[in-house]
Amino acid sequence: MSTDLPDVSGISLGILGGTGDQGKGLARRFAIAGHTVLIGSRSEERAREAAESLAGLAGTVRGADNATVAAEADVVIVAVPWDGHRATLESVRAELDGKIVIDCVNPLGFDKQGAYALPVEEGSAAQQAAAVLTGSRVVGAFHHVSAVLLLDPEVEEVDLDVLVLGDDREATDTVQALAGRIAGVRGVYGGRLRNAGQVEALTANLISINRRYKAHAGFRVTDV
Repeated sequence: MSTDLPDVSGISLGILGGTGDQGKGLARRFAIAGHTVLIGSRSEERAREAAESLAGLAGTVRGADNATVAAEADVVIVAVPWDGHRATLESVRAELDGKIVIDCVNPLGFDKQGAYALPVEEGSAAQQAAAVLTGSRVVGAFHHVSAVLLLDPEVEEVDLDVLVLGDDREATDTVQALAGRIAGVRGVYGGRLRNAGQVEALTANLISINRRYKAHAGFRVTDV
């Protein structure tokens, strides 16, 4: 696999929905890697509380409202619940103009039989983000990373490949490189944004695996 990826060590990361487990877990790992991380929330108070809980890591972690985070961060990760996805993106469309936006949202439903993929009019959460954020470079990534592992201080390395999907080669290269900043993780190009739907939906299968085997399983891509 090519290692010709950009140096992203100086990039600041904003996380919309950074007070949830997934967002907070990614914030923690990127802060450990030395990045400046801005945790965003609709509630500035909640965002600041989440940031304070991650104090003392190598990077700086700050909390603010979503609009401030979207405006100030170099690259923004969207980790909000699916039911608030479109509304959140519409509220920060101007702030995200021209930026790389990483969407890791999985449109899933849950019933007595477990998790299942929800239909999305645009084809996927990532494609919905691209439809809303017409001035941004949207990339799908970090769909299958266990929040439990990200948050666990006993886990030094996360054994995982992150599939990175997008239509802008420079943007996907940047996100692959960012994935590699998390110890144990490798970013692997997974196709155009139109292929994000099955990657998001595969999370339902992963949840089923984890429930059956009482694990926090991830994926590795072989032969690359």
